[in-house]
Amino acid sequence: MPVSLRQLLGIREGDDPVFWSRLRATQLFAGRRLAPLVLAANLMSGVAIVMLFQHALPAWWLASWFAALIAIAATVTVRRLRTRHLEEGYASIQDLRDTALEGLALAAMWSFPPLVFASLAPQFTFGLWMVLSVLMAAVAYAMAPLVLAALAFIGGVAFTASLLLLLQQQFLTAGATMMLGAFLAATCLARARFLLMLRAFEMNLSESHETVSLLLGEFEDSGADWLWETDSQRRLCKVSPRLAHALGSTPEQLDGMPVLQALAGASWETGDFAPALRLLADKLKRREAFRDLSLPLTVNGEQRWWEITANPRLDDRGQYVGFRGVGSDVTEQRASADKINRMARFDALTGLPNRLLVNEALGRALAEAERWGSRAAFMMIDLDRFKAVNDTLGHPIGDRLLGRVSERLAELITENELIGRLGGDEFAVVMNDATDASRVEKLAQRIIETLSRPYEVDQHTLYIGASVGVATSPRDGRTAETLIRSADLALYRSKDAGGGVFHAYEPQLHADAEERRVLEMALRRALEKGELHLDYQPVVDAASERLVGFEALLRWCSPEHGTISPAKFIPIAEETRLIGPIGEWVVRTACEEAAHWPDDVRVAVNVSPEQLHNPNFGAVVAQSLATSRLSPHRLELEVTESVFMREATSAVQALERILELGVRLSLDDFGTGYSSLGYLSRTRFSTIKIDRSFVTGASRGVPEALAIIRAVVALANSLGMATTAEGVETADELALIRVLGCSKIQGYHFGRPLPVAEARAIALRNRSATRAA
Repeated sequence: MPVSLRQLLGIREGDDPVFWSRLRATQLFAGRRLAPLVLAANLMSGVAIVMLFQHALPAWWLASWFAALIAIAATVTVRRLRTRHLEEGYASIQDLRDTALEGLALAAMWSFPPLVFASLAPQFTFGLWMVLSVLMAAVAYAMAPLVLAALAFIGGVAFTASLLLLLQQQFLTAGATMMLGAFLAATCLARARFLLMLRAFEMNLSESHETVSLLLGEFEDSGADWLWETDSQRRLCKVSPRLAHALGSTPEQLDGMPVLQALAGASWETGDFAPALRLLADKLKRREAFRDLSLPLTVNGEQRWWEITANPRLDDRGQYVGFRGVGSDVTEQRASADKINRMARFDALTGLPNRLLVNEALGRALAEAERWGSRAAFMMIDLDRFKAVNDTLGHPIGDRLLGRVSERLAELITENELIGRLGGDEFAVVMNDATDASRVEKLAQRIIETLSRPYEVDQHTLYIGASVGVATSPRDGRTAETLIRSADLALYRSKDAGGGVFHAYEPQLHADAEERRVLEMALRRALEKGELHLDYQPVVDAASERLVGFEALLRWCSPEHGTISPAKFIPIAEETRLIGPIGEWVVRTACEEAAHWPDDVRVAVNVSPEQLHNPNFGAVVAQSLATSRLSPHRLELEVTESVFMREATSAVQALERILELGVRLSLDDFGTGYSSLGYLSRTRFSTIKIDRSFVTGASRGVPEALAIIRAVVALANSLGMATTAEGVETADELALIRVLGCSKIQGYHFGRPLPVAEARAIALRNRSATRAA
């Protein structure tokens, strides 16, 4: 262990304060043992000085100095002897620093002879120099452990002695005295450093010995570990009671028994050995060392697992004399490992295999299919309407429902299939042999029918469904990863179809997915590159055909992909959460443009459900109105019924905040989705828009379409709302819509979506025509 000079002198604390406090205690205790020698050296040297100057100086001078010297030397000695308790104790850094005062006090007393006595009797200088040299050597030896005290004393005495010689112009002797002092100081430092390093080594060795003793003690005290030994004939010898107890026998019975017979137990007679026991026999026969060999044993009718390690033994002549090793009972550890392994591969909620085990099973199924030239299949199952159960009844009910789903699925599978839960409400089926395509289809259909039956959970009757995607190897993928991806794409198609169906993978699905991925990447850059723009479609009054507003329609023209339909990129924007920044840009841009129109012309902006679930959307609308200075009543936000399909309370609150700004609300595509009069009564819509499918049906004389339009108009009139018919393209449709009583009309008959410049020109012409009229 390296010891720096500052640590040695007690100027700086060591890295381990406790360890260094023990080392300092060693220094102080070593100084205690040599304290009598220091006292004797001072006494003898003092007597020599008195005898040397007894005829040259007054007796009372010498007596006074000698008495003071004895008092200080005795005090130092008493202080050192009081450190007996530090033999195995601890000492602070201040305790070590205080020893410097002892050295300085003694050095101060020994400054008198050279500076005072020798100045009055210079003829005794050589004798004095000899006494001081011997004294410094004695102190360098006796006070070396207390390096600060020794350096203080040697430095002080060497300095005063050299000063005396310099005053007497004995320069050579003065230089020799300084060199002697330096040599003695270096000797003190070396001895002190060696003492500390030796003590540190002893302490580390002691700790290592204690650690080894503790480990050996724990090994001896552990009932699950034991030593074992064989002779050259592979027979047990020196059998310990612990080994015998572990084998359910006695040392006398086992001593001399072949080790394989002792471990095999009852199977020794039948020869039905475990593979691990045969491996052990081979190792013993080849005289090869082995480590952590796992062995299954049956002890007193109980299954146990051992781990044994051993090395061959050689005598002094290098001859093989047997094996010696150690064994451990790892039954509990193995049970814990099996439990952990099960937890890692089985779902805690349903008890079904989890994603990890499903992937492993699929990999094995694909390997077997390739080996035998057959097919394997993978199904992904997603529950329909499960989220509504969680949202309305809570996750505990949802968890119990998942348990019922897993029970039904488990009833459908045979030895040819493995079913597991991938997470959430997603399940999967691995079919080892899917050569019969009709069998795969029948299983998928049975899964949908079985999971669609009602469930009784905690006095609740629950209805959910299932969508399934199927992929078959090797056509749809040769690896587990590609087959899972193919099944996922097929499942995505089933969900797009409304759920409750299954689809098999088709190459076009991958092409569609790749196109969707490419469009998503392009869409992320479209806004900042200025590729998005708004077109504006006129909305006119049904009776007067006067322009009342425009609907802002988002368009995307990509340099790479051309003009892309909103039906393609709007769903992508909603799924990737890009609809937020895009929607903010649409509202801001539409407000800025509408500010240039006449005051009686409104602008309508479509709002995605994802935007309404953003708590900052109201602030975006308010900021857009304030920046553009557009009157709030000239902005109309169009929402669809899907807004109320989830978290309706949140959507209604967002709409209420927008209404408080004075903005108008329009309900778009009414009647095409989940229609409810409840949200119409809770939310103050100003307009209901009738989808073009009803307009087209009514123009063809479809009774249901005519009845729906009449009902919507009557409902809107009773609630004080206007109605806008979308998709009016011909004069006949216009006439019919007027007869049915719609308030406003929108469609190609009055204008297609127009670029911003043309829309602004129409708006300004409309204002001029209105003024002229």
